Amino acid sequence: MQFWLKVSRGIDAFTRFFGRLAMWLILAATLLSAVNALVRKMFNVGSNAWLEAQWYLYAAAFLLAAALTLRNNEHVRIDILISRFSPRTQAWMDLVGIVFMMLPVCLGVLYFSLPFFWQAYVSGEMSSNSGGLIRWPVYLMIPVGFSLLLLQGVSEAIKRIAFLKGVLPSPFVKESDEIRSPDGVEGAR
Repeated sequence: MQFWLKVSRGIDAFTRFFGRLAMWLILAATLLSAVNALVRKMFNVGSNAWLEAQWYLYAAAFLLAAALTLRNNEHVRIDILISRFSPRTQAWMDLVGIVFMMLPVCLGVLYFSLPFFWQAYVSGEMSSNSGGLIRWPVYLMIPVGFSLLLLQGVSEAIKRIAFLKGVLPSPFVKESDEIRSPDGVEGAR
C-alpha cells in the first residue's frame, strides 16, 4: 500500500503544479481582459484575437484547475446527504463514484476529444471570427484537463482504499485544512 500512497502523493504534486499554473492563467486572462477593455474604450480599437485569447486562457484555467479542486476536496457533492453517513461509508460512496462514474466519464471524454483536437491541429482550424485564433490550442486543453482529472481520480481512489484499510487517517482533509507544525512539516496527512 505504501507504494500506491507514494504514487498518490506524486499525482497530488503533479496536480498542484497545474493548479498553480491555472492561477497564473486566471491572472493573465484578467489582465488581458482589462487591457482589451481599456484599449477598446479609450482608442476605439478591438481585436477578436485578444478576445479569443482571454477565452482560451479562462478555458485552460478551468480545465487545469478541475483536478486540484478534486484533490482539495472542494468538488461538488451533496453534502447534506453524505454528511449523515460515517466516514467509512463516505469513503465507500466516493470510491464507487470515482470508479464507476468519474473515471469512465474521463475516459469517454478523452476518447472523443483526442481525435477532435487532432483533426483541428492537422487541418489548422481557425476561428470563424475575423482575425480569430487557431483552435487547436484550446481543443488540446480538453484532453489535458481530463487526463489530469483522471489521474487525480486514481489518486483519490488510492486514498479511499488506504483509509478503508486503516493506513490513512482521513482522505477528506482539504489541503487548506492541513495542519503545519512549527518546523513546517504537514501534520494532517
